[in-house]
Amino acid sequence: MNKLGTVIGFTFWNKVRTKAFVITTIIFALLVTIGVNVPYLIKLFTGDDGNKETKIGLIYGSQSEIALRLEQFAASQPKAGFKLVKYEQADEKALSKDIEDKKIDGYLQFKDAPAGQFPEAVYTSKAGSLDMGLQNALQSGLQIVKTQYITKGSLSDAQVAALNQPVQIDAQQIKGQGGTEASGKGKQTGANYVFVYIMIVLFWMTTMMTGNMIASEVTSEKSSRIMEILITSVSPLTQMFGKIVGMFLIGILQIGIFGAVIAINVMLPHNREAFSQLNIDINQLDLSVLLYGLVFYVLGYMLFSTLFAAVGSMVSRTEDLGQAVMPITMISLASFYIGTFSASSPNSMILKIASYIPFTSPVSMLIRVGLGDVAMWEVGLSLLILLVSIFVFGWLSAKIYRTGVLMYGKRPTWKEVRKAMQAYKI
Repeated sequence: MNKLGTVIGFTFWNKVRTKAFVITTIIFALLVTIGVNVPYLIKLFTGDDGNKETKIGLIYGSQSEIALRLEQFAASQPKAGFKLVKYEQADEKALSKDIEDKKIDGYLQFKDAPAGQFPEAVYTSKAGSLDMGLQNALQSGLQIVKTQYITKGSLSDAQVAALNQPVQIDAQQIKGQGGTEASGKGKQTGANYVFVYIMIVLFWMTTMMTGNMIASEVTSEKSSRIMEILITSVSPLTQMFGKIVGMFLIGILQIGIFGAVIAINVMLPHNREAFSQLNIDINQLDLSVLLYGLVFYVLGYMLFSTLFAAVGSMVSRTEDLGQAVMPITMISLASFYIGTFSASSPNSMILKIASYIPFTSPVSMLIRVGLGDVAMWEVGLSLLILLVSIFVFGWLSAKIYRTGVLMYGKRPTWKEVRKAMQAYKI
């Protein structure tokens, strides 16, 4: 046990002190910082303070009734995002001069239409395009004006608003034998969504980063012949599991650093208001989602890390490592893509099947627990399969590691590894 602790500590501190680790961590922290502050940076470089209203010239012309209704709608909306400036007629020279003088940003006019039909609206500006936010605001207002124009005032403002309100459709499953609904709808909160997606990304990133570090560490020790000295004082199995735990602690350290960077940036004054509009309440996070997420994260890491260590022990040159770990990388990518593309339908058949496959269950079962409906026996069965797989692949990887660390030259075939494994007992 003392030797295992020594290997863990040596692996951890030896990797943390390297320039590559420090530089990589700093670069990722800077990327996270830039990503969180993208909205603020856009406003900073474009000169938009976030409170500027777009000034739109509204041409009354022959469609004075529609223009008046739109002006009344804008006046009733304190945060419409645009301000209307009245123009009786469409004088293109005068309007173009006002745009050049920045009195207005563009102008809106309505084409002639047959009686009883709503005319087409045309927005003219220097850029020749509409900002997405402004377009949505104008479309919402024009939709209400269109309803009022067609109904000719026969509906009240409340009735018009109710008529334009989108119809909501809630999905649920049929009742089971016990009479209880199995919709899982209560779990689909903003906090659960954010936590699940963060865990999926972190699981994939840390598995790939630490897994490749484990494999490259073993390969570099073999290529430099240091392995021959190490095994005289520490058994190969102690080395293998010491490296796995040490790299796991490095991954946890990086997650803690990135989490602190995100928290600091979110709490900045210019970001606090923006993120508060997302309506994400941390109190809505289901504790069972947090617990199962951590359990599947740790177990999934242990499964993949043992495979990376076994593959790394079979490679004698670092140049061949990328090709050797490619199958594990593809499996990890498959798990990541299944999770991200199926998160919108957590009760789908593909997720149910993937939750019982040990290589995909950490991500798939996390989505089902966090966003869908899953019985306790399903979670227990998935955990049992994952634990058995960790034991089997851990035992197999340990045998491969013990024989592979002293096999030099070209990468051995599976037949050669199997014969060498028969000489050792784990």
